[in-house]
Amino acid sequence: MSLEHFPDYELPGVIKRDFYPYESNGGSVVAIAGDDFVVIGADTRLSSGYSIHSRNQGKLFKLTDSCVLSAGGCWCDIQALTSLINAKMQMYKHQHQRTMSTNAIAQMISITMYNKRFFPYYTSTIVAGLDVNGKGRVFSYDPIGNCEESDYKAGGSSGALLVPVLDNQVGLKNMENAQGRKMTVEKAVALTRDTFISAAERDIYTGDGIIVNVITQDGIEEKRFDLRRD
Repeated sequence: MSLEHFPDYELPGVIKRDFYPYESNGGSVVAIAGDDFVVIGADTRLSSGYSIHSRNQGKLFKLTDSCVLSAGGCWCDIQALTSLINAKMQMYKHQHQRTMSTNAIAQMISITMYNKRFFPYYTSTIVAGLDVNGKGRVFSYDPIGNCEESDYKAGGSSGALLVPVLDNQVGLKNMENAQGRKMTVEKAVALTRDTFISAAERDIYTGDGIIVNVITQDGIEEKRFDLRRD
């Protein structure tokens, strides 16, 4: 006979209570940097498990006229992180009377996320923008703030599907006679769209649409494309 047959008797001791504060709401991000531009795109599906909460939720956050942040993961953590970043950028602007540069933003985000390392933001974060010389820069972060710079990055729920395509088409890995190819804005936008189309066929947390921001010296141009909706 087990204790289940004697409900009136309680066993003294520690009672385990499960608590998991995070929820993955999906979302994928792709960023490609060029000599004088950077392209960053994210899908518009916001989901949880097998439920879709929104098919038109943008995940691109404009920080300055030459810098954009995007993230996938826990939506409430994304909102908390971006709100804190905007507050710190406003404090910097009031104190120094100038807008924070892309490199400074990248460093500030790394420190902000590291300060929460014991209860981290559950996000896959990518920052794209132009530096003071007008060159495209892409920075990616893990949940505790480790920052890595590259010419291209992908993250989110379908990051493992997106990175191999970018390695081949942008990084030119395992390709013969591919040296000297210059990345253009048009090619970067088309490649971003193609990678998302491929990922949407295999990842249920990526789909519905894509919002792409093209960042140049002239400002930020937004483009939208449709993805599969099932």
